[in-house]
Amino acid sequence: MFLGLHRHRHFFESGCDDMPPKGRHHHRRGKRRDWGDEQRTPRGDIKYILLELLAEEPRHGYELIKELEARYGGFWKPSPGSVYPTLQLLEEGGYLTFEQIEGRKVYTITETGRELLSEGGDRLPSMDKGNRSQELIELKEAIAQVGAAVMQVARSNNADKVTRVRETLNRVKREIYSILAEE
Repeated sequence: MFLGLHRHRHFFESGCDDMPPKGRHHHRRGKRRDWGDEQRTPRGDIKYILLELLAEEPRHGYELIKELEARYGGFWKPSPGSVYPTLQLLEEGGYLTFEQIEGRKVYTITETGRELLSEGGDRLPSMDKGNRSQELIELKEAIAQVGAAVMQVARSNNADKVTRVRETLNRVKREIYSILAEE
């Protein structure tokens, strides 16, 4: 089989994600960046995350992408290059079925998919369980507002203000790290 499960067993065993495996590097505009430092979901989780969403209700690929973006408060939006191949492999493995509705493949989880999902555990962000995605959206907006204010100071070309803002940001960074260390 060209794209059958037996040729893609590694997909279900070792995982598939929208980020290259740790240790591989991405080159952009001449800069080397280690993808492992920015991996958003643990390897293999994307298939379980998609199955969880489809266990809630049938959806097409774009709906899955938009739903994940909303649940992560805009901090993560899986790429179509990770979602659509994963859906195809899940469908070929018998974990999903689909039907064409208005020109789109609408996927439904199968009983085999539910079994795989139960083996994989809960992968959706815990913040969604308590409907905390609004908090993430507000955090993202606050970050954007701080960034805009910092850029205004930078454009002012006033060395004293730039120094004071840099010191303030360093103080805030230390406070944020102390919050993270509380756990």
